[in-house]
Amino acid sequence: MTKIYHNPRCGTSRTVLQTLQDRGLQPEIIEYLKTPLSRDELASLIRDAGLTVREAMRAKESIYQELGLADAALTDEQLLAAMAEHPILMNRPFVCTGKGSRLCRPSATVEEIL
Repeated sequence: MTKIYHNPRCGTSRTVLQTLQDRGLQPEIIEYLKTPLSRDELASLIRDAGLTVREAMRAKESIYQELGLADAALTDEQLLAAMAEHPILMNRPFVCTGKGSRLCRPSATVEEIL
């Protein structure tokens, strides 16, 4: 089962979704801003994609600065808690297939798991 953690307002996310559909896949589309992931789901997704928690965060979001999340002293647990509370902090799109999970930035990264 293919899944995409999608934000329809994001051009990269739309491009990756279109790539999946062009390949004949009908992924489960999870709009994570409407259906936020739990702390444990986030941790698992990030780990499966081979990323650090910080690498999976959107540092460009204003809430990132407001919460002081650039502080290197913050633990993964603190960062995961912030992401669970503020799903806009999750970078996108994440795609999961039978071949693995990836943060598909740039969008061509999806090819690694197709």
